[in-house]
Amino acid sequence: MEAIITNKVAESGIVTLNLEEFYPKGEITTFDLKEYLFMGLILKEKDYRAALQTTDWSKYQDKYVAITCTADAIIPMWAYMLAANYLQPIAKDVSFGNEAQLVTNIITKNLASFDGEAYADKRVVVKGCGEIAIPETAYVEITAKLRPFAKSIMYGEPCSTVPIYKKTSGKLRF
Repeated sequence: MEAIITNKVAESGIVTLNLEEFYPKGEITTFDLKEYLFMGLILKEKDYRAALQTTDWSKYQDKYVAITCTADAIIPMWAYMLAANYLQPIAKDVSFGNEAQLVTNIITKNLASFDGEAYADKRVVVKGCGEIAIPETAYVEITAKLRPFAKSIMYGEPCSTVPIYKKTSGKLRF
């Protein structure tokens, strides 16, 4: 008699959601205002404007760009706005902060169009381990988007999950 192996995970109806799908697709880089400071301390408007006009903006073409200043200097708001003004027409996206903050912003933007209703009454596992580090914000966002619709939300892999939420008839269980 031959043993029959049953894949219980496949039969469970669990849907896996991989947050890596919302990660920015393309190169991520930084525009650092530090390079435009006079003596590494202050930003002179006239010099800054002139330097921006001669900057090779093509190196930011179709990239995700984080605008920041890594020097310990007081930077006026308009300086970031000027950089964004030059970058916006050529970059895929522009965000204030470091590269990690940019990734968080892009994932949040990408999740904004996520339709939780498509997961109505489904058992959903939000994939926990992957090739790319996903910011915590994404896990919070996806939970908020799924909770009104999903039958259950779990974290991890279909074969080993941590329960997050389960809808029950009448009252809620956590």
